[in-house]
Amino acid sequence: MDLQDSYRFLVEFDQPGVAPLLLDEPEPLGEGAGPNASRVLAAAIANCLSASALYCLRRAHIEVQEMRTTVSGTFVRNEAGRLRIGSVSVDIEPVVAEEDQSRMRRCMELFEDFCVVTQSVRQGIDVDVSVHPRSELQPS
Repeated sequence: MDLQDSYRFLVEFDQPGVAPLLLDEPEPLGEGAGPNASRVLAAAIANCLSASALYCLRRAHIEVQEMRTTVSGTFVRNEAGRLRIGSVSVDIEPVVAEEDQSRMRRCMELFEDFCVVTQSVRQGIDVDVSVHPRSELQPS
């Protein structure tokens, strides 16, 4: 990670074919030219949970036609008045055939435990997860 200017950092992942990621703080500290660390952490939690759920569903031979995941977080102040991430909520909406929804139960009981990021973060941040399967494609 290299400082570009102001509060912008360019993150290189040292992975062939993966583009660098620009991180920046929102105004007034930075310019908001990219996500900040809190947003990247929320995205990492949501991505890990989504990938884990998708893996389990595919292993159960449940076809996922589409998946949308929404993540939000709250900030709190600690005893010293410092801002901290208080909680993260993740809502996963896989689109599956109606007849497959009842077969999803076992995956929904298991998938969170296999998410490395979420289980690590849960040591210090409450992470609430919900899954809402849909059986038909809806306009985004």
